[in-house]
Amino acid sequence: MNPSRLGSPIVPASPHPHEDLLAHLARTTPLAPGEAARVVAEVLAYFAETTEEYVRRRHGELQARGLTNEQIFTRLGGELAARRVAAPQLSVRQLRRMVYG
Repeated sequence: MNPSRLGSPIVPASPHPHEDLLAHLARTTPLAPGEAARVVAEVLAYFAETTEEYVRRRHGELQARGLTNEQIFTRLGGELAARRVAAPQLSVRQLRRMVYG
């Protein structure tokens, strides 16, 4: 039997793990709850990238802007140090190996 037909409220199996953050964003910004959930999901996905995924993605982005590998690898070293969950310090050689194998 369907519980909603019996008058019992349907309770979600598990609330969103960041429900308090979503409520805060919806309360303090013009974002609707669904929009806030999408923003949080994007931010979490961004920070879930492994160091190798980040290096490869950023290398491609910076290369498309016309930067040289020397400029790119210097910049990547600085960016990695500033990430929310800092990656280990990597040498230029290690960065190159992530990109080119």
